[in-house]
Amino acid sequence: MDDKYSTEKGKKLTFPASWEIIGELKAKQGDVWRLFRILSEFVQGFDLLSELGPSVTFFGSSRFSPDNFYYKKAYETAYKLGSLGYTIITGGGPGIMEAANKGAFEAGAESVGLQIDIPSEVDKNFYLTKKLLFKHFFVRKVMLLRYALGYVIFPGGYGTFDELFEALTLMKTRKMHPFPVLLFGSEYWKPLVHYMRHTMVEMGTIDEEDLNYFQITDSVEEVVNTINEFVLTKAKLLQEDFYANPKFRTLIENLQKMEKK
Repeated sequence: MDDKYSTEKGKKLTFPASWEIIGELKAKQGDVWRLFRILSEFVQGFDLLSELGPSVTFFGSSRFSPDNFYYKKAYETAYKLGSLGYTIITGGGPGIMEAANKGAFEAGAESVGLQIDIPSEVDKNFYLTKKLLFKHFFVRKVMLLRYALGYVIFPGGYGTFDELFEALTLMKTRKMHPFPVLLFGSEYWKPLVHYMRHTMVEMGTIDEEDLNYFQITDSVEEVVNTINEFVLTKAKLLQEDFYANPKFRTLIENLQKMEKK
């Protein structure tokens, strides 16, 4: 490139070669620092969440107020799971996330919020015993998924659907072992399943059996029982590997006592 630049009319603007080199170095430096930021978020997430006990992750709209039907059901579900010894993890925002964290908090359970750095969600949830702030959505998604024994998904928007289909994709491609994915609210979810069955399956973009990776429910008790059954089954299969964390041992002992009654 010419080492001079010109702004004469009719001529293309050019810059010195040294400017191009500096620009490339700054771009590369930016990528390096971005990489360090991403790694630091992974390290912080793994460090915090690896210390938790058995966890269930809740998703749903941040727009629901406390008088909303689904807000109340999310609270009730999280309260019952928290009372059994489960840690409740959410995205740490308002709405369904707040409801689930509130239920866990008032049950005396660990209540974790993995917040994303956007104004609509940060510092809007006052029921967290632990929280982390993420800049990158994809890092946060890994953390919401990595330590969960089950997903409870209430009606929500793009973010909720993103998490749902991320989990389904990982199970379908066998990058993750199947675990309970419970869609709470049949009125909201049945139209989606109708589309999946009568459009996606019929056109061959998914298989009929792919619809077995999740279940729809309107029952708090069904959510709790499904997750409990999964945990007990997994404990029998993995035995000591599953009991390594003492918090898991306490939960399993409680569930086994309930099972015998």
